[in-house]
Amino acid sequence: MQQVLADPKWADTLTDADRRALSPLFWTHVNPYGRFELDLNSRLDLDLTTRVAAVPGPRTPEGAPATAPA
Repeated sequence: MQQVLADPKWADTLTDADRRALSPLFWTHVNPYGRFELDLNSRLDLDLTTRVAAVPGPRTPEGAPATAPA
């Protein structure tokens, strides 16, 4: 492919749109985010009892008095 694209005959024939169409051919195998393997048969050990207090309540409209959490 590089030899064909290096040929001046092809360099003059290909437009910018043609060159943009070729770039996915070279980059579709690349995964920039790494590989994540999920084990859907196991559960995460999350202790949610300590996080309940950290969850914020609903928002109040601007200008309305804030109510204390129940």
